[in-house]
Amino acid sequence: MTSVPCVTVVIPLLNEQPSLRPLHQEIVKSLTAVVAEGLLRGFEILFVDDGSKDGSWETIQELSQQHCETRGIRLRRNFGKAAALATAFETVTSELIITMDADLQDDPKEIPRFLEQIRDGADVVSGWKQVRNDPWHKTLPSAVFNFLVSKSTGVVLHDHNCGFKAYRREIFDEVKLYGEMHRFVPVLAAAKGWKVTEIVVEHHARPFGHSKYGV
Repeated sequence: MTSVPCVTVVIPLLNEQPSLRPLHQEIVKSLTAVVAEGLLRGFEILFVDDGSKDGSWETIQELSQQHCETRGIRLRRNFGKAAALATAFETVTSELIITMDADLQDDPKEIPRFLEQIRDGADVVSGWKQVRNDPWHKTLPSAVFNFLVSKSTGVVLHDHNCGFKAYRREIFDEVKLYGEMHRFVPVLAAAKGWKVTEIVVEHHARPFGHSKYGV
């Protein structure tokens, strides 16, 4: 990239209140180090509350009041992950976007590796949970889905479902999200000529509750 960018970390969530503060703390720590190295101009953390009922929104409000780089969007009901992401992307002005889950299974320490791939010329960087800490009833359908999507589209990724991704923001001027289309952004971006890459990421066991989104 020719200039030093800003990045927005977009975190869609549904009833993930216990994980929000520790997740926020780790993201701030990771990105503050990247800014200190001169590789980012700044960063923003954007939580999108997709109709939570567990106090998630109150925690997001507190974090937003305590940290100037943090803000939240609240959807009036549960619209789904694609709608939550699309709503967030419409408000982002940073040059780069990172998406990650709110459940602490994605590790914020990995974010600099995504940004390095973007600096090296990638337009979309998809995470690959090579060792996945999820039950079989999530991993098996996901494996089948990944095989079928890679086979049918020619965009070969091990983990199309992974929510941990990095994008250049302008991709979403061309790729629109609806339904479950968030799973297919790398495919749609590749079809329009954007460069898509993949990196292996660590996947932690979920410390709180259970998954609210799909595979």
